[in-house]
Amino acid sequence: MAGPFSLQGQRALVTGANTGIGQAIAVALAGQGASVTCAGRRPCHDTISMIRAAGGEADDLQIDFADPLAARDIFAGADYSLLVNNAGIIRREDAVSHSEADWDAVVDVNLKAVFFTCQAFGRELIGAGRQGAILNIASLLSFQGGIRVPGYTASKHGIAGITKLLANEWAPHGITVNAIAPGYIATNNTEALREDPERSRQILERIPAGRWGRPEDIGGTAAFLCSPAARYITGAVLNVDGGWLAR
Repeated sequence: MAGPFSLQGQRALVTGANTGIGQAIAVALAGQGASVTCAGRRPCHDTISMIRAAGGEADDLQIDFADPLAARDIFAGADYSLLVNNAGIIRREDAVSHSEADWDAVVDVNLKAVFFTCQAFGRELIGAGRQGAILNIASLLSFQGGIRVPGYTASKHGIAGITKLLANEWAPHGITVNAIAPGYIATNNTEALREDPERSRQILERIPAGRWGRPEDIGGTAAFLCSPAARYITGAVLNVDGGWLAR
């Protein structure tokens, strides 16, 4: 008998599933029985190999969210019930020098594409009368300001807002919409911070858990929020940060 954490019979789309957090989420969902479409700008061969080696089901979808409407047609007539919006980019520059081009690139991928991907997914499920779950990847900078990442901070504050808005509108249709706000996770996006000895020391001193997070720390949380066990959780932005925000 399937337990409350099982994703058997579910089909998931995970964006940005090539590496890091997206890869860990795809592997975690497949580990609970979901069939996972791994989407990214580049082929997700490594992620798919990991899932299949463990006996799971996965396929590949190349998609570039530099076009915020790139996903407008992929849900039509498909049987997806889970959507994880993980794809994102970051541009580091002082606010006085942050260019319009960098602002637009970050906001298009991190916020505009997420909304319109959610819209396409929600439209299909609501039209078909099916339930489902959306999980957006927010950030500690959904709560804080940060430094030298103005476009990223704005986009991640926006993710928190549209997560709550969609949760309000779509709860009557049986669609939950939540977000995870990862703390400092050892991924490509934080490589520059980890390679700066002074900045890395400052970060670790603030984290009660005393370590950088691992992508798997986010994967397990994602699998829970997509599962039947979380059906009464919607509109939440859950920080998974080793205690950073509690400090």
